[in-house]
Amino acid sequence: MLKFIDLFCGCGGFSRGFVEEGFEPLVAIELNEDAAFSYALNFNGQIYEKIRPGEFRLKELKGYVGIYPFKFPFEEEDIKWLKKLGTLNEKTEKLNPIVINDDIREIHSLEIEKFIKNKKVDVIIGGPPCEGYTGANPKRERNPYNRLYKDETGRLVLEYIRIVGDLQPKIFVMENVPGIKEVRGEIIKEFREVGYEDVYFNTLRAEEYGNPSVRRRVFVSNIEINPEKTQPKNVIEAIGDLMYKGRDVPNHEFAALPARFRRRVHKLGWGDAFIYFKGANRRLGNYIRLHPLKLAETVMGKRFFIHPYEDRLLTPREQARLMSYPDYHLFAGGIRSCYNQIGESVPVALSRAIASVVKENLK
Repeated sequence: MLKFIDLFCGCGGFSRGFVEEGFEPLVAIELNEDAAFSYALNFNGQIYEKIRPGEFRLKELKGYVGIYPFKFPFEEEDIKWLKKLGTLNEKTEKLNPIVINDDIREIHSLEIEKFIKNKKVDVIIGGPPCEGYTGANPKRERNPYNRLYKDETGRLVLEYIRIVGDLQPKIFVMENVPGIKEVRGEIIKEFREVGYEDVYFNTLRAEEYGNPSVRRRVFVSNIEINPEKTQPKNVIEAIGDLMYKGRDVPNHEFAALPARFRRRVHKLGWGDAFIYFKGANRRLGNYIRLHPLKLAETVMGKRFFIHPYEDRLLTPREQARLMSYPDYHLFAGGIRSCYNQIGESVPVALSRAIASVVKENLK
């Protein structure tokens, strides 16, 4: 089985596509506790935290997936629920990744190697935070060079490159926003310094690979990535059946609309938004009434959608469907945390398309 590591793994959207294509996750690193818990739930993982250089301990956590309580390490009742929900299945039972719930800047590559022992890493994937590069951030550095080398969040790209250089996978795939191409030359130089001469900036649209929402992202890799395109689903094809399903579907809990919007929601037309916020170079709508027969706009962590036919916010599960997550992929934490985890991830349809190309290149 081909093996991979996921840096900045979030709740596991990027990993989900690779697991569905038969890859085995060895180690995942994530700072956010809810997202790390989600990752462990979905891939039968073990969560560790660093207590001092070279020393880690198993982390104990309690949390909820909607109405379902879970503990970590897993107990008999947790395993029963995971099997019932389809999350723990024939495929995921064979996995057991180490999820390091800590700041990647504090993690040395030798510590990762201790966890993976003598196993060979075929692929490193991951999506460093995009705040330093996205046009949706009005506070991003004006000078692109400073976004990579000065901005604390933007510099996390260099942490990704550091670990890739140390572990030398056959293939790496790093996800970010198109704005990262403004430092293309510097990133190519950094990868070449750690041993990768060929560096490609692959711009992919998730909707061209079956995702029900629009999302354009750049995947920096040492191979060209151009998957075969498929037909997208529209909004109602993606979420329509959930109108008739209850809380037995995990993460399908309704979130209350802010009081100031409740009177106005009924009059909101398809495609209209309650409010707009200013990005670095454009205005972005929020609290958008989705058009049932079109693609949804880009899902983001703090962007909310109104159901096409009902006067309410989408549930986290409906939002996850817009990012092509299967219903057995779970999200731990409160509703707002779940929205953030979903919005900050790689759509599963796109990650699976990428994984299929990576697999072909490893044959």
